[in-house]
Amino acid sequence: MEEDYIKLIFGLKLKQIRTDKDLSLFGLSKLSGLSKSYLNEIEKGKKYPKPDKIAILSEKLDVPYDQFVSLKLDKNLAPIGDILKSKILKEIPLELFGIKESDLIDIVANAPDKVNAFISTIIEIAQHYSFSKESFYLASVRSFQEANNNYFEALEQEVVKFANAYHLDLSTNISSKELEEILVEEYGYTINNKDLEKYQELDNLRSIFIPKTKTLLLAKHIDEAQRTFIYAKEIAYNFLNYEERLYTFSWIKFDNFDQVLNNFYASYFAGALILPQQTITEKLETIFKKKTFDRKQFVSIAESFNASPESFYQRLTNILPKDFNIQNLFFLRFVHKQESKHFYLTKELHLSHQHSPHANETNEHYCRRWVSLKVLKDIIQSDSQHVFDIQISNYPDSNQSYLVFSSATKDPFKTNQYRSVTVGLLINQQLKRKIAFLDDKKIKHFDVGVTCERCAIKDCNERMVPAKILEKEQKNLKIETVVNDIFKQFS
Repeated sequence: MEEDYIKLIFGLKLKQIRTDKDLSLFGLSKLSGLSKSYLNEIEKGKKYPKPDKIAILSEKLDVPYDQFVSLKLDKNLAPIGDILKSKILKEIPLELFGIKESDLIDIVANAPDKVNAFISTIIEIAQHYSFSKESFYLASVRSFQEANNNYFEALEQEVVKFANAYHLDLSTNISSKELEEILVEEYGYTINNKDLEKYQELDNLRSIFIPKTKTLLLAKHIDEAQRTFIYAKEIAYNFLNYEERLYTFSWIKFDNFDQVLNNFYASYFAGALILPQQTITEKLETIFKKKTFDRKQFVSIAESFNASPESFYQRLTNILPKDFNIQNLFFLRFVHKQESKHFYLTKELHLSHQHSPHANETNEHYCRRWVSLKVLKDIIQSDSQHVFDIQISNYPDSNQSYLVFSSATKDPFKTNQYRSVTVGLLINQQLKRKIAFLDDKKIKHFDVGVTCERCAIKDCNERMVPAKILEKEQKNLKIETVVNDIFKQFS
């Protein structure tokens, strides 16, 4: 174990023994002859006492010396030891979330029984839902995005700095050819467009980077937008000097949290480079000022960049909170296979709180009235490469409504598979001030739920299954009401 953790464990043991004997730090100082500040430093894991000092504490507290220096913790502190031994606190940069490791350890140490139960519960839930280390890392990054309204000024400035250094005009579309030239000439890359096709097992991978030879292998069937995004991410890794990185796109596994975070930063940089903030803001302003929604203009804007609809929608989640002060929004990505009855929510983001449409891990049926699912059905029935729709979704249970934009495209890497990307904006006074077309009669309104199993909407033609979970909750509520009446009657 690392030296820091040995100090922490000793400090935790000393604090537990002291508190078990109802001794204050001042009292232990008087008993042992060691200063109060020195003992406090030990308990916080900042100092490890020399053998003679441990001998004094052992004698005065009537605890065997070997027990003091042992790394074995009793059952109350065992979960803390497991956390320390797993090194998970070292893998996650707690400072990103404004947390000091010592403070976290202190919180855990102050209520070991309750924390033991809490950690055991989390582990049980994680095992039940196959919650992997990668899932935890991704959830941590998503929380980090949400905490910062998914806007990172430092990265935006790095994009401008990069564009100025290489004389790239951000007011025009950047091509893969321009970025490839920088990768080859500036960073010594070799671009290989052939050899990845030889391996059938890798048909879903778009790229592999070999650091030893700086070789970037690309899938032959990627389009111009995908190629440009891959190049932009590679430039980000180099320009931002990220050593911890992922070498495949899409990712296969993460070895540590820095790889996950740097992957996010590189993707953000790429999106900001290909979809410049000022350009998108100016184009959105023209649409938002109109009294009626210009569907063709919106689709035209989305398709005007050298980027996929997904990149465009994700970029909206950066720009809308910052430049329009629209901070209550969600992003969803669904995948769906032709002739399948299942829709899988594979990516989501919620600003500034969790909104009504969100991931459901219990195999319930997402509401078929969501525009996210409708566009997937529409693209299957058409020959289009891109299907777009808009609606206002009303959630009767929460009394909230959302303006929802959604686009569906074919998955270029999987046969008969499609994906939709969606951005929903909570309709409140702020949104009404920013978007003039909210009262456009052509925008369809739908009452929606989250899942069929929990939906109270009557006479729904799109319902897949009865609202059995809602019915169970209502039944339990009736039982509770009757029990309360009996208590009043016989009290």
